[in-house]
Amino acid sequence: MAKLWQTKSTKLHPLAEKYTVGNDYILDQKLLPFDLDASAAHAQALKKLGILNQDELKKLLAGLEEIRTLHAKGEFTITQADEDCHTAIENYLVKKLGDLGKKIHTCRSRNDQVLVATRLYTRKKIKQISRELIGLEKVFLAMAKKYEFMPMPGYTHTRRAMPSSIGHFAAAYLEELINNHMLLESAYKLNDQNPLGAAAGYGINFNLDRRLTTKILKFKRTQINSLYCVNSRGSTESYILSVLTQIMMTLGRLANEMIWFTTPEFNFFHLPGEFTTGSSIMPQKRNPDVFEIVRSNVGVIVALQTQVKDISKNLISGYNRDTQLTKEPLIKGLGIARRSLEIMALAMSKIKPNKEILMKSLSPELFAAFEANKLVKEGMTFRDAYQHIKNNLDKLTVHDPVAAIKEVISLGGPGNLGLQYYKIDKPL
Repeated sequence: MAKLWQTKSTKLHPLAEKYTVGNDYILDQKLLPFDLDASAAHAQALKKLGILNQDELKKLLAGLEEIRTLHAKGEFTITQADEDCHTAIENYLVKKLGDLGKKIHTCRSRNDQVLVATRLYTRKKIKQISRELIGLEKVFLAMAKKYEFMPMPGYTHTRRAMPSSIGHFAAAYLEELINNHMLLESAYKLNDQNPLGAAAGYGINFNLDRRLTTKILKFKRTQINSLYCVNSRGSTESYILSVLTQIMMTLGRLANEMIWFTTPEFNFFHLPGEFTTGSSIMPQKRNPDVFEIVRSNVGVIVALQTQVKDISKNLISGYNRDTQLTKEPLIKGLGIARRSLEIMALAMSKIKPNKEILMKSLSPELFAAFEANKLVKEGMTFRDAYQHIKNNLDKLTVHDPVAAIKEVISLGGPGNLGLQYYKIDKPL
C-alpha cells in the first residue's frame, strides 16, 4: 500500500522506515475509531463545501463504517508500511471506492488528523477517569461518615502527635480528590477544542466550515489559529499528564499509608486477602502488592510527564516529527491513572479499621495539647499551660478519647468534620 506522501521517485530505506514509524502503527489501533469519527465529520464538511455530492458522501460514510466493523472484530490491520491509522483508512477507501477515496484527504493533513483523533480519544479517557475519581470520592465520603469519630493517631514528622479519627483521615482524602477533580476538569476543557481544518498548520485555501465539524464531534469550541493547533501538540499532552501526576501523587500517599497501617506492627486496618499476594518461599506471607504497584506507578506517571515535556520543549513553530513520541506516554498515562483509581476505590471500600487497636493507640500523651488548651480556657496563658503539661506528661489520663476527639476535631463547629460541606463531583 502507498504512503500518503509517497511519489514514484521516492523510496524510503527499510531501516529508516522501521525507525521512524516505531510502534506508532500499533498505538494507532486505539486511535482508529476516533479517526473514523473525525473522517466522517470531515466528509460532511467537504459535502457542504461542494467537494463531495450526496451520493459520494454516503459511500464514504459507508466505507468508514465498514472499517469500524472490521476493527471491532480485530480484522482491520494497520501495518508498518501504512505508518499510521490515517494512511490505513485512506488506502482502504481508495481500494474500495477508487478515485472517490482519494477525495477524503482534501482540506486536511495527517497533522490535524492525529490532533483531532488524539483529542477525541483523550476526551473519552478523561471522562472515564472522572467517573473513577468520583467513585473513590464516594468511598471516602462513606468512610468519613461511618467512622467519623473512631479514634486514630495523627502524625507529624512520622511520630504520633495529636488525636484524630478515621473520619478525619478519610475526609482529608475526600477533599483532596475533589480538588483533583477540579484540575481534571481544567485538563478536560483544554483538550476539548477542535483542531480539524488546521491542516499542516498554515491553513487551506478553501472556505471549510470548521464550526460544522466542531458541532458534529461535540467539541466545546473550535481551536482558532491553525499554527497554534499544531504547536499545541505536546503542550496539551504535557498539561494532561501533569494533572494525572497530581492525582497519582494523592493515590501514592494513600497507598503508602495503607502499606504501613495494615502491617502487623500498626494493624490499624485489615486488608482483605483478595488484595494481597503470597510468597514463593515463605508460606505465612501476604503482601500488599496492589498498593505497592500504585505507589510505584506514581513514578511512572512523573516520568511520562517529563518525557513529554522534554520532547516538546524548544521546538520551532509548525509540525515536528518529535511530537509523534508524545502519543505513547499520553496513552499510557491515561490508562495507568484510570486503572489505579479503579483498584484503589475497590480496595478502600473493603478495608476495615481495627477498632480495638485504634482505641489503644491513643495513648495519653497525644492529648497534651488538648489538655493545655483546657488550662487556657480556665485562664492560664498558653505558654504557661504548655510548660505545665510538659512537666506533667506522666500524669496525663484520658477518660473518654472519643469525646475528646469530638472536641478537638472542629471543622464547621466542635465535633464536626464539616461533611455537610463536601459536594461529590459530577462526571465530566
